[in-house]
Amino acid sequence: MFTISVPASSANIGPGFDSAGVAVSRYLTLEVKEADKWQFTHTTATIPPVHDYHDHYIYKVAKQVADWQEETLTPCHVTMDSEIPLARGLGSSASAIVAGIELANQLCKLNLTEEKKLDYAVKIEGHPDNVAAALLGGFVVTVKMGEEASYKKLPAIQTDLVVYIPNFELKTEDARKVLPDKFLMKDAATASGVSNLMISALLTGDYELAGKMMESDLFHESYRAKLIPNYFDIRSEARKLGAYGTVISGAGPTMISFVPGGEGKSIATQMNNLLDNYEVTALKLDENGLQVKNNAPITEQD
Repeated sequence: MFTISVPASSANIGPGFDSAGVAVSRYLTLEVKEADKWQFTHTTATIPPVHDYHDHYIYKVAKQVADWQEETLTPCHVTMDSEIPLARGLGSSASAIVAGIELANQLCKLNLTEEKKLDYAVKIEGHPDNVAAALLGGFVVTVKMGEEASYKKLPAIQTDLVVYIPNFELKTEDARKVLPDKFLMKDAATASGVSNLMISALLTGDYELAGKMMESDLFHESYRAKLIPNYFDIRSEARKLGAYGTVISGAGPTMISFVPGGEGKSIATQMNNLLDNYEVTALKLDENGLQVKNNAPITEQD
């Protein structure tokens, strides 16, 4: 029938706390075929097995969207492949949400707009930063005011990415617990200014300044650093190799460096030699976001 592909995402990007997100070139892929009954097949160990399809997260999301639209899902066989590790700060749940929404969109022929897909994603996820990046691709700035989420996608950022994925998980709720409940007005104003300047620098192509502002966050990084082994070493060594800036990816424990275009693989190789128990890899910003390909049946040719 069709194939759904959704990129991973990294949120916060230093001072862009709960607002900035980027789509990165790792993917959750769903190959969907007609079937008499629901079935989910996982092709990678990244996704734990689910024995009853009613308990499958993507099915739950698709069912919720269908219910909102007062439609009924038709059964199908979904083969899932994922390159996105769970609970590592690369938006695995956001990718699953976007995939589930698109599954319902395709099966029920809903013709949902981009805005409606994001609206549903935010209702399910609770915040827009990861889901907006996964849906739209690229570098996306969002804000949620009340029940409404607004967003703007930046022009393409001309950098490579290097990600540092440790072999342990960090739950978002644990990373939230270390954050302060309140900020003084003067501190909040400074933190907001850092974020504003980072976005302005990205828009004008001043990646050196953007990286400096990424590493000047006052909202969350200093509090979460103690939860992430090698936090300061990774930032320091990456900077020596030419990285513009290195930040926590989402709530962590993965970290991500923005590096000069074309240098990602070289920097990743050198950083990999310094870090045990980490997967260090070069990635790209994914500018496409959610993609759907209709799988035309193969016919015999005369």
